Amino acid sequence: MKTIAIALIPTLAAFAAELPTTNEVVARFVAHENIRRASLSEYSVTTRYHLENKSRRANMEVRWTRLANGVKQYTIISEEGDGGVRSHVFHKLLEAEVEASRSAEQERTWITPANYAFRLTGKENVNGREAYVVELTPKTDAKFLTCGRVWIDARDYAVTQIEGSPARNVSFWTKNVKFVQTFEKTGDFWFVASNHSLTDARMFGLADLTIQYSDYKFTNPRSTKSAD
Repeated sequence: MKTIAIALIPTLAAFAAELPTTNEVVARFVAHENIRRASLSEYSVTTRYHLENKSRRANMEVRWTRLANGVKQYTIISEEGDGGVRSHVFHKLLEAEVEASRSAEQERTWITPANYAFRLTGKENVNGREAYVVELTPKTDAKFLTCGRVWIDARDYAVTQIEGSPARNVSFWTKNVKFVQTFEKTGDFWFVASNHSLTDARMFGLADLTIQYSDYKFTNPRSTKSAD
């Protein structure tokens, strides 16, 4: 037993040595995010919302436009199904996303040391790419912040996945939300690909909500430069 324990010590030490510090990962991530924000021009994307539980079901398709200054606008293309779901969940989600994109709110939603405390917990493979796993603890209960974990790509220092719960509910009609949001790389940028959540809604109980993002179109796309 002693021989095994001694053999393990160098292995664990070597693994720990491979990881940078939390501050190093966060500093590189923030630097890259600043460059991406400055480089990203206007774009549009189609989102498809689907919610169902044992008794209700609804769908909605929306075309979003994100302006160069970060402000978002939307046009509802179609919606069908339960009216309560569409009114009290889908439409509230649209309103919350517009609110979060306003210039007065943008910096409060960013993953930065001003809004979060961070703790690096390890490294994992996400779709064939290494990513740092970082715990997020909001410094305030602002409703657009997240309690959970974020995966930061070890090469691009961009978010590739987030999972957790909102620091505060964005709507009276939802009591509890647990979500997983995934991202895919398009050109030089990482964009949201999907969002899957389990929502405990006041009117109709536990519901499964899926949002799919597709057909990104860019106006005068620009490349980013490395922050390293």
